[in-house]
Amino acid sequence: MLTFAQKQNMTETIAYIKESLRDLYPSSEVSSLVRLIMERVCNIQPHHFLFCKDKELPESEKSRIHDIVERLKQMEPIQYILGTADFYSLQFEVDPSVLIPRPETEELVEQVILDNADKKIKILDIGTGSGCIAITLQLDMPESKVTAWDISADALDVARENAQQLGANVNFVKLDALNAKHEGEWDVIVSNPPYICEKEKKDMAVNVLEHEPHTALFVPDADPLLFYRAITRLAVQTLSKGGRLYFEINPIYADDTCHMMRAEGMTAVELRSDMYGKQRMAKGVKA
Repeated sequence: MLTFAQKQNMTETIAYIKESLRDLYPSSEVSSLVRLIMERVCNIQPHHFLFCKDKELPESEKSRIHDIVERLKQMEPIQYILGTADFYSLQFEVDPSVLIPRPETEELVEQVILDNADKKIKILDIGTGSGCIAITLQLDMPESKVTAWDISADALDVARENAQQLGANVNFVKLDALNAKHEGEWDVIVSNPPYICEKEKKDMAVNVLEHEPHTALFVPDADPLLFYRAITRLAVQTLSKGGRLYFEINPIYADDTCHMMRAEGMTAVELRSDMYGKQRMAKGVKA
């Protein structure tokens, strides 16, 4: 087997990446990783692969690719390695202080936009992380005022940088959702809070479990609705009449989440399935 240093052109480099990762990742994921690496490191789009197959790569690109592959072999997420993640056709900076934005959350954002298009409203995003929800909503609904909370100062630094880079006007505030005062008035509250129980760790992918921030992922087994209950109570007190509450949820507790929302006073509570057919979103309205 050739060493990476001997591989000169793009075809050989792609073969090196695939060979290095084939026993660690599903084949479809390896293909996605190849595409991302070639796009971000070599600035070569997939539809140009054939035309560039004999292109010799400079030493700087070869060294960068080797570093990326070695980190991928340690199951580090590609988004953290590259420092960016795609979300709703935007590119967000990410690091291990924030969760990596996911396609399911894009669907949550899309639902908020569809329900509130062309409205001038006040939106609160709780547990903003990278800021992907708040920033996307503000850019798509520029007449709206968007505020975003997070308990992590490091996450808020990332979110503020993303807002600046993407030109979004979002008010970021360091607050703990479990202890926030029930003040202010909002037309929409949206949240993707921690919802994975400790008992689910055994079924999680290594790259998530060992690298993404646990404070943004996990809740106690004894109280899986911990954050949902606190945020729902906040919503009941601070949403305007007819205001909407949107959650990304744990499908295991979909029915429990809806029952809790109704018991706390929300009306018109409904579930939505994601692209994979899992009940991933819950929505309620303040009467």
